[in-house]
Amino acid sequence: MSTDLKRILYVEDEPDIQAVARLALEAIGGFTVEVCNSGQEALEKAPSCAPQLILMDVMMPGMNGPDTLRKMREIPSLEATPVIFMTAKVQPSEIQDYKSMGALGVIPKPFDPMTLAATVSATWAQAQK
Repeated sequence: MSTDLKRILYVEDEPDIQAVARLALEAIGGFTVEVCNSGQEALEKAPSCAPQLILMDVMMPGMNGPDTLRKMREIPSLEATPVIFMTAKVQPSEIQDYKSMGALGVIPKPFDPMTLAATVSATWAQAQK
């Protein structure tokens, strides 16, 4: 059963990247995007915003993306929420590590704002099959 993706929680510590990605996801993709500046903020906001998908940076100060994902998996309402990492760390072994943690996919940074929403949608659709 395929469900349309509407609500995304986006976790990114860089304001410029946040702004570009949010605009691309909302204006081009038509998604509702909740932005968090840190892994800790994501852990606090995610349960109440009930995202269908979490788009998360890997390298963040404090709690990085993989650590945030591990903590999210301990929260019952988030234990099965799909995650896509966005990162410049895209060596094959790194991508394999992210996927072994349960990530649906990895979007390399820098990303193309014009194709970001389509990439997210395609990754989501693939996982729904």
